[in-house]
Amino acid sequence: MTVQTPIVEKIVRTVAVYAMIVVLFRLSGKRGLAGVNTFDVVVIFLLSNVVQNAVIGPDNSFLGGAIGALTLVVVNAALTRWLARDPRAARLLEGTPTVIVAKGKLKHRALRRLALRPSEIEQVVRLQNGDAISDIAEGRLEPDGHLVLSLKTDQQTATHGDIEALRTRLASIENLLQTLTDGLTDRRTHGRTDGRTDGTGS
Repeated sequence: MTVQTPIVEKIVRTVAVYAMIVVLFRLSGKRGLAGVNTFDVVVIFLLSNVVQNAVIGPDNSFLGGAIGALTLVVVNAALTRWLARDPRAARLLEGTPTVIVAKGKLKHRALRRLALRPSEIEQVVRLQNGDAISDIAEGRLEPDGHLVLSLKTDQQTATHGDIEALRTRLASIENLLQTLTDGLTDRRTHGRTDGRTDGTGS
């Protein structure tokens, strides 16, 4: 089993193609909303075929393919660890979040820059249990394509802590009402007792 292309050349080819793809996807923006549409699938499919020869060259051997695959895995793992440790590099290569919904309204300039349609945002809002874009206080598209939504205060569902706080307030109100009721009962009882005493004395 021999390698038709020198190992160093194959590694350099693989790293160069990987770097080129990373740059291309970085320039294409955060398109996709954590998914891909039909056109994205076509691009990815054609891209894999276009760069195949650039990676393997004239080498069609199993060992050559294994070296290329191993190189890709190692480079990707190293890049992932680097981005996790260096926030500055992460911002440079992955970008920063983009606000696309503010105070219940779409930011159309941001949508145009990201090549997103309002209907796509509306669908994601519904998938995340939102009724309408007007219910959203802020919608932020992360560099990985995930849309993070923050509902307006009056649209947020009650948490366990909110329910417990409400129960505590209701209990205090019940105690207060019980105290007032007991006080009124005592007054009526004393009033009747005083009336009988005055009648007996006269």
